[in-house]
Amino acid sequence: MNGDKIFVDTNVLVYAHDVDASQKHQIAQRLLSDLWNKRAGVLSVQVLQEFYVTITRKLIHPLTAREARNIIRNYLTWHIEINDSLSVLNASRIEENYKLSFWDALIVAAASRAKVTKVQTEDLKSGQVIEGILIENPFLKST
Repeated sequence: MNGDKIFVDTNVLVYAHDVDASQKHQIAQRLLSDLWNKRAGVLSVQVLQEFYVTITRKLIHPLTAREARNIIRNYLTWHIEINDSLSVLNASRIEENYKLSFWDALIVAAASRAKVTKVQTEDLKSGQVIEGILIENPFLKST
């Protein structure tokens, strides 16, 4: 499946930059490095927004706003899916059909629009297929 695009959820992105996340930090860093090398990573504006708030306010050792902006700037070379009004409608349908939270459904809507094969997250059930997209928890593989 080389060349397939992979959507990265906020939690994976945060772990990759949270040095206090120990093993999850290492796993997330390896995953993101692989996606960089393959040029296969996909994010959404929602993920970048959540990443910024989490990395600057919710960590034991938060980053400065400037550090967070620099990280986000680097990710702008990836495919960034922009949520719009149609994304909201699609997320609402996904939320209803799959019994997800609206915010998780918006992640799936963005991933679907970007035509990815997988979403890497720990927020949804690993192995589940939603809208034709495989959900994977990268942190379960090592346990």
